Amino acid sequence: MLELNFTPFPELKTERLLLRRLEKTDANEMFFLRSNNDVLRYLGKEPATSIKEAEEFIVKINKAVDENESILWGIALLSDPSVIIGTICLWNFKPENYRGEIGYILHPDHWRKGIMKEAIICVIDYGFNVLKLHSIEALLSPENIASSAILESTGFIKEGHLRENFYFRGEFGDTLIYSKLK
Repeated sequence: MLELNFTPFPELKTERLLLRRLEKTDANEMFFLRSNNDVLRYLGKEPATSIKEAEEFIVKINKAVDENESILWGIALLSDPSVIIGTICLWNFKPENYRGEIGYILHPDHWRKGIMKEAIICVIDYGFNVLKLHSIEALLSPENIASSAILESTGFIKEGHLRENFYFRGEFGDTLIYSKLK
């Protein structure tokens, strides 16, 4: 069975990016990412309403990392590693099936620059070659065409379309399931 160990925290680098652990000092950027309507448009989550919520989120995420339940990286540019411009995570692990789920968000100022594709490729490599996952899945709204395109460009295949499988703000919504095998 898959055994997860995120100690020490695996900092990852790409040509332009540093994927690092979230710190308390990232609360302002996390508040923006978790409260901005453009970022949250397809996520089915209520926006954060305070910096305190962002701080609590950082504590919760780091606890999950320390307990080897999930891992979330803050995405920063190598040219300015102190500023988080997005996040990417592996979570919802199914150790018995060597499977995990990828999730990500990015500040709108950095959309359509190849940043998320670069981060996804890096995290896929980590998932398959370090964690020894066999498959990685991604769940998203069918309306999130940009995310579907990024996933397909990194080798993910659409596995299914779940109809009206979640309820948010008085409406039922659909979910697409993508996956990539090692």
